[in-house]
Amino acid sequence: MAARPIWTGTLSFGLLNVPVSLMTGERRNELHFRMLDGRNNAAVKYERVNAETGEEVPWNEIVKAFEYEKGNYVVLEPDDIKSASPTGRESVEIETFVDAASIPPQYFDKPYILTPGKKAEKGYVLLRETLRKTGKIGIARVVIRTREYLSAVMPQGNALLLVLLRYPQELVDVEDYRLPEKATADYRIAPKELEMAEQLIESMSGEWKPGDYRDEFRDRLKKIIEKRLQAKGAVMAEEDEQEPQAENASTNVVDFMALLKKSLDSNKRTPAKQDTPEVAKKSSSKAAPKKAAARKSAAKASKKSAKPAGSSGAARKRKAS
Repeated sequence: MAARPIWTGTLSFGLLNVPVSLMTGERRNELHFRMLDGRNNAAVKYERVNAETGEEVPWNEIVKAFEYEKGNYVVLEPDDIKSASPTGRESVEIETFVDAASIPPQYFDKPYILTPGKKAEKGYVLLRETLRKTGKIGIARVVIRTREYLSAVMPQGNALLLVLLRYPQELVDVEDYRLPEKATADYRIAPKELEMAEQLIESMSGEWKPGDYRDEFRDRLKKIIEKRLQAKGAVMAEEDEQEPQAENASTNVVDFMALLKKSLDSNKRTPAKQDTPEVAKKSSSKAAPKKAAARKSAAKASKKSAKPAGSSGAARKRKAS
């Protein structure tokens, strides 16, 4: 089964808009367990129960609320949440470029892969190679489903990665913890100990080979499950491999030199066009009469095509009689 894009939109920097698809960049391999009743191995269900009456609550009666104090809530309407949702369309809009080494590792959260649209390879490669040459990464805002995220666009081999970033408010300041902050001599660390520690690290150093590492706990647990299944005469299904993504929608040839020059002169970005509510309303109102006329003409055509069949049938009946 081919991997499906999360969305298909644009990657914009300056006045350049590159059609791209946002693809997932991680694969979860956890072993999922169900809770069973040990007396008869029946599945244990989770029920939505009223804490006061103990009665089950149907989904249509459930509302969202914020607990501002212990036991005190403010109820939010669906429109309240909708009004706070981002209005942006599917796009990665780079706002600035920063040195790749300037972002501490705790800010990086979740990876995605950007793939170019059909005939959009030139803009894709142009950005990728420029980022690699300059040692920069792009800081962008991106909307995934219903939430807006801060993200970093960076080159990785032949790909452009989009990595979601944590906001500063989501991180714990290291100063909140009690940490050793004095000089090494204050902790009675001798220069010879530092030298030997450096030699040890040097002797243990090597190249980063991610293929050398596996989730060994998962592997061991999977073998135990397979043994249990074999004892019961069952066979565990093999995991399916994901197929590569097909090409995306096409785009027109763009004069990149002119757009780059214009971007440098204006130092501004032109996001992808988005219809205003008024334009959308007008277009929908114009489309309504056309659809109605199309339905009427289709109905007339069906009546005309039905008439000859009926009349010929009647003639055959008269002839037979």
